[in-house]
Amino acid sequence: MTTAQAERESLRDHASALPEGVRIDRPELADGSELWRLAKDSQALDVNSPYSYLLWCRDFTDTSVVARDASGRPVGFVTGYLRPEEPGALFVWQVAVDDSLRGHGVASALLDALSARVEEAYGLSRIETTITPDNRASDQLFRSYARRHGADLTREVLFPASAFPATADDAGHEPEVLYRIDRPAA
Repeated sequence: MTTAQAERESLRDHASALPEGVRIDRPELADGSELWRLAKDSQALDVNSPYSYLLWCRDFTDTSVVARDASGRPVGFVTGYLRPEEPGALFVWQVAVDDSLRGHGVASALLDALSARVEEAYGLSRIETTITPDNRASDQLFRSYARRHGADLTREVLFPASAFPATADDAGHEPEVLYRIDRPAA
């Protein structure tokens, strides 16, 4: 079996828990604007420039996944990268799911599929992300991931609120808490 065939099989396995017609795939350059829309519509994420989502879909396809509806339109995504100083550590940048599919296990299936792909291709010792204290959905997603995978989860403030610049149009940024999920050794 080729690596591409193994990846498709792994993605199919994780997609079995998804709502009918939804499948997991690699992002493509043309998906960038839809990822930006999903992030904006989430009302929970720091929305980056549309340009940055195009770059994610070009440069980080190995460490990102999208959920597509029956028409092929992105309805969810997880973007991430391998930390250069710690290649076995996948940093999850953003997770977003279309409002109509929230609560149906899409984010969990995406995170599981991505971690399986990264494990197969590069090895995976740890998953990291940052979450603001008010983001209960992300907190539950990563706690649930740790439980499903029998992994240890630790949390600590990575970026205090004072590290963020004050802007005229907001009341400041909440602290970003680092969630570190150390996967058990195989």
